[in-house]
Amino acid sequence: MIIFGTKGYLYQLAILTLVCGRCGNPSAHTLRKRVSKFTLFFVPLFPFSTKYATQCTFCGAEQQVTREQAEQLQAQEAAGQGGFPGPGGQTHGQAGQQPYGRP
Repeated sequence: MIIFGTKGYLYQLAILTLVCGRCGNPSAHTLRKRVSKFTLFFVPLFPFSTKYATQCTFCGAEQQVTREQAEQLQAQEAAGQGGFPGPGGQTHGQAGQQPYGRP
């Protein structure tokens, strides 16, 4: 008998202050990375899916972003320039990396 499946990991890459495209409020947005790994006998072997998204902490709206956009947001935050501008054009925040799940 062979036991296989998947396991998901969620990493918080940065916290950005942006104007939300849904609610229009300037609020914190979390930049997250979701990785799904194939498991064999409950041992994660290799990743088969990686997705990036930002989520508004005010209204909960989530927006998918590409890997390049996520890297650009992280670089801008590390340089102190803020994230990508929302409808109001405000960009401020701080960078950090904390995993929600085990790596």
